[in-house]
Amino acid sequence: MKTEHAIETTSDYGLLIKQAESLLSGESDPIANAANLASMLYYAVADVNWVGFYFLRDGELVLGPFSGQPACTRIALGRGVCGTAFAERSTQRVADVHEFEGHIACDAASRSEVVVPFYTDLLSGVLDIDSPSVNRFGEAEQVLFERAAQVYQNSLQP
Repeated sequence: MKTEHAIETTSDYGLLIKQAESLLSGESDPIANAANLASMLYYAVADVNWVGFYFLRDGELVLGPFSGQPACTRIALGRGVCGTAFAERSTQRVADVHEFEGHIACDAASRSEVVVPFYTDLLSGVLDIDSPSVNRFGEAEQVLFERAAQVYQNSLQP
C-alpha cells in the first residue's frame, strides 16, 4: 500500500533528485538501482499508479523492475508510448493515453503517462511513469523524470 507521504508540490522535486542520487550512489548494479529508483518514485510522487523500467533486449523492450500492478512484458520498438519514446529518442508526455495512437493498455486505470528513454553502452531502455488522472504530468514532472533517468544512467557508469 502506498504511503500518504507523497510529494505533492514541485518545490520538493530538487530534494527528491538529491535523494535519488544518494540512494544510487556507490551501487552500479543496473537491476538493483532500477528497482530502488522505481520504488522511490512510486512512493514519493503523488497520484501515480505505476513506475518502472523497460530494457532493450533483442530488439524489443522487456519489463524490468517496477512498482504497481502487473504490466506488459514485451513492447515492440515504435509501439505504444514506451516503444515510441525509445524509437524516437525523446521523452513522451501524454495527457490522455486513450488519445495516443497505438497506446498499449497494460493497466486500464492509467490515464496519463511520461516515458523517458535512456541509452548507455551497458544498458538502454525507458523509465515509464503512469497516473490514473488525465493530464497529471506537466513540464515540472517531465523534468523530474528526465533528471531521475539521468541519475539512473549515471549510476551505470563505471
